[in-house]
Amino acid sequence: MSAVLPWERVDGKVTGRHRDALAVVYIRQSTRQQVLEHGESTRLQYALVDRAAALGWQASRIMVIDDDLGRSGASAVARPGFQRLVSEVSLGHVGLVLGIEMSRLARSGKDFYQLLELCALSGTLLADTDGVYDPGEVNDRMLLGLKGTMSEVELHLIKQRMQAGKVSKARRGELGFALPMGYVRRPSGEAVLDPDEQVRSAVRLVFDTFAELGTLSGVLRYLVVNGIDLPMRARSGPGKGELTWRRPNRATLQWMLHSPIYAGIYAYGRRRVDPRRKVPGRPSTGKVVVGPDQWIVMIPGALPAYISEQTWRDNLARLAANASKADTPGAARRGSALLSGLVYCGRCGKRMSVRYHVREGHRQADYACARELVDYGGRLCQAMAGTGIDTHVTAHVLAALEPAAVAVSLHAVEQIEADRARVDHIWRQRIERAGIDVDRARRRYRLAEPENRLVVRQLEQEWEQALAAQQQLQEDYARFTATRPPVLTPAERAQITARAADLPALWHAETTTITDRKEIIRAVVEKVHLAIVGDSEQVTCTITWAGGHTTTGTATRAVARLEQLSYYPQLLDRVRELAEQGYRARAIVERLAAEGFRAAKGHDKISNRAVDRLLDQLGFPPRRRRRPTSPPGEAPGPNEWWLDDLATELGMPAITLRDWATKGWARGRRESRPPHRWILHADPGELAALRERRARPPGWYTRRYWQHPLAADTQDTD
Repeated sequence: MSAVLPWERVDGKVTGRHRDALAVVYIRQSTRQQVLEHGESTRLQYALVDRAAALGWQASRIMVIDDDLGRSGASAVARPGFQRLVSEVSLGHVGLVLGIEMSRLARSGKDFYQLLELCALSGTLLADTDGVYDPGEVNDRMLLGLKGTMSEVELHLIKQRMQAGKVSKARRGELGFALPMGYVRRPSGEAVLDPDEQVRSAVRLVFDTFAELGTLSGVLRYLVVNGIDLPMRARSGPGKGELTWRRPNRATLQWMLHSPIYAGIYAYGRRRVDPRRKVPGRPSTGKVVVGPDQWIVMIPGALPAYISEQTWRDNLARLAANASKADTPGAARRGSALLSGLVYCGRCGKRMSVRYHVREGHRQADYACARELVDYGGRLCQAMAGTGIDTHVTAHVLAALEPAAVAVSLHAVEQIEADRARVDHIWRQRIERAGIDVDRARRRYRLAEPENRLVVRQLEQEWEQALAAQQQLQEDYARFTATRPPVLTPAERAQITARAADLPALWHAETTTITDRKEIIRAVVEKVHLAIVGDSEQVTCTITWAGGHTTTGTATRAVARLEQLSYYPQLLDRVRELAEQGYRARAIVERLAAEGFRAAKGHDKISNRAVDRLLDQLGFPPRRRRRPTSPPGEAPGPNEWWLDDLATELGMPAITLRDWATKGWARGRRESRPPHRWILHADPGELAALRERRARPPGWYTRRYWQHPLAADTQDTD
């Protein structure tokens, strides 16, 4: 029997092969509201079962897929019904797919044409209220493609009209939105400040505290320490509009400080949808915050305000500056480097980073310009210990603040009293609210009918709970005021005034934290440029003050060797003079310290060992001390050296050579009994290798590992 061409069929498109497969009725409505309110559409779609029966399908071969009721057809993601339909068609189980219209199947061209192609490959028919279509025939395929395109365009037009209406209403300032804490909406639709006095006080406290502390974390800690909760009004449910108090959290505070509503600005379009970040099936994802210059609508003064517009912009700038980025100093943190985020390289102009190390059991900071090294694999521009730099800048800051010491002391007293009064006011409002709750519970209990004991018992319990909450709050307030009374005593006022007037003592007080010192410096200093003078201990320090004025001076850094000191020639001459006068090393150390000579590491005194090396360098015979006898069989043998003798031979500090021995760069052993002295092995070849290692620049081996990946396998054993 020859094949029948499509235009030669007289019995229609539905054949026995199709009737042997399933007839799938696909049912979908876009939203839950449509499912609840548009019941007729739902009934019409379910009635397609009768249409399938009329086309010759038995009831047992008709499948209804209604898993996508209340789901949008904009995407196949999160539509289990559509995915199930595609699976059945792909497996060849379906002979006919019925929908009330083609837009029910999909409103996305990608999803619709995918289904269309699968139906054409498996020989599945499509049907709607207009007729039956065979995707394998070019005319039907063209008509189905036109219906799919119109469905997608229709969705776009619907969204476009809705968006245009929202923008038009927003430009008039009439588009409603959920109001943040501190605001309520009247029945007329007007947004006003919350009529509750305690709510307004709590909101204003957040902004006042941020103006003083300048960091989000500082505001959060302040609220937690003082026991301040934040007000929330329910937006839905049975208790809609009721006021509740919740513990403060970072997300809420960050949203408050960024929101333009508190500055009285009506804004629309603060967030845009980025298609690259959008998660399919989750309509609320993919939103990114844009700057005020990209908002669709911005109407200043349209709403009642808690702060001014300029204050809001200053808060945004402060929050942006607190972020740890390359172009911002970041918030003041707990690290010991006082100039973190403010230091710039005086050679290349780039910002210097902070590195922390443990020296002599203490965590100390270095300032390093490593941008060229990190970004391009070049060399370290410059690096220096931060202690001397911090001391130099601190001295200038205290000198600049000294004339204002009296004004600072008076302002400190006023600020502390104002802060305590503000917190005490909120505590009193909480106690007053607790009293109102007790009175309300008491009135409800007394108005109840005595014979209605079920209700009376519940009201009595609520009254008792209100009384217990009131008592607990009063006890908490008593404990709080015991530690922080709202009014300063005369002794406290005198103590604060004395401390504030003596700025150096206040600076070094135990109660002044590292963060406090950083905040003081940042209030008056904008930038600090550092440049090492040659290889010496001197650092040219240029302080750029707030306002643009600059001060240039010389700070002192710690260096590795005495030879790097700028006064090294004078030091040698003085040591020679003292040695010629008969002074021994210990006496020379004391004389040098009294005359102002400092060690390379910044210590007040040059060590005895360093003076011994200087005397040896100047040709004076060293004072030999009798070396303790080694344990039996442990004395140095051929090509073995005591550690300090080998250090003298190599011309390097003994402590550096000890570090090499610890790392395995120098072979050796230690005595079995205290003080466990090092005995190093160094034949002529090893001496040459150690001298070569000593001559190489600092960090040579570290760079060697990552510049040459095989260096670790081919490393010298010197």
